[in-house]
Amino acid sequence: MLMSNQINRFAHQLLEARAKQRPLASLSREQVLSTDQAYEIAKRIHDIRIAEGEKPVGRKVGFVNQTVWQAGEHAPIVRAPIWTTLFDSTVIYAEEDSATYSLKGLQQPRIGPEIIFQLGKTPRTDCTMDELADCIEWMAHGMEITVCPFPNWHFATTDAIAAFGLHGALIIGEPRTVSSVSKQHLSTMMMGVSVSLSCDEILRTAGFGSDILNSPLHALWHLHQMLAQQSLFPPLQAGEIITTGSWTESLDVAPGQLWQTAFGGIAMDGLALSLT
Repeated sequence: MLMSNQINRFAHQLLEARAKQRPLASLSREQVLSTDQAYEIAKRIHDIRIAEGEKPVGRKVGFVNQTVWQAGEHAPIVRAPIWTTLFDSTVIYAEEDSATYSLKGLQQPRIGPEIIFQLGKTPRTDCTMDELADCIEWMAHGMEITVCPFPNWHFATTDAIAAFGLHGALIIGEPRTVSSVSKQHLSTMMMGVSVSLSCDEILRTAGFGSDILNSPLHALWHLHQMLAQQSLFPPLQAGEIITTGSWTESLDVAPGQLWQTAFGGIAMDGLALSLT
C-alpha cells in the first residue's frame, strides 16, 4: 500500500517532469505499483490541477486498440485499457476541420486519429450499452497528441495511468449530432469504418473502428464499467467529452508537418492539423 507521502512525491515528480520537459525514470522501476495505486497518483494530480485552475471537461480512453497492444520489439506490452481526465487546457476545437498546434514543451510527442463523443445525458450506473448510446449527443473526429516523460516510451501500464494517461492534447473536428436512428446502430455502423492517416500527403497508417474493442461505443462502454469500479472518481456525466482511443499506432511528430485524416464507410470529413 502506498503511503500518502509516496503518492504526493510521485505526483509532483510527474507534474515537474511535464512542466520542465524533463525525462523521468518510470515509477515502476522504483516500486511495483498496482492499478489502484496508479489511479491514486492520477487522482492526486487531478486534484492539484483543479486547485491550480484547470477545469475537467471529459475523459480519454487509452490502449484500446487490440492491433497495437504489442506493437514493436521495444514497445511496452499493454493489454488493458486505461483512462484519464481531460482538462480544458489541452482540448482544442478545430475550425472547419483545420487547426494549427504548437509542439513546444511536449515530451516525445506522437499522434493518432480518434472518435470523440459528447454525452447529452448522464448514464445510469447500471445502464445497458444501448442506453449508453442513447446518452450520446454528438460525435466528432479528432487527433490526439500523446506525450511520454519516460525515455524511449518505455513504461509499464501503471506508469501510463499515473503519467496523465500519456495525454498531451486533443484536437476535435466538427461535431455531428447523432440521430436516434444512428444511436440504435452505432456499434455495428462504426465497426466497418476505416480511417487513413497521412503526413505531408504521404499515407503513413490506417485503421478500422472494429480495432477499438470492436467499436468506439464499446470503448465508451468499457470506460463506463471501469468507472463503476473506482470510488475515487465520479461516474460519467452529461456534458462530458470522451475520446475513445487511437484507431492506429501512434506516430512520431515534428514541427512543420501537416497531418491529415480521411474516412471510408461513413460520411465524415477528415481533419487537417498543421504542427509548429
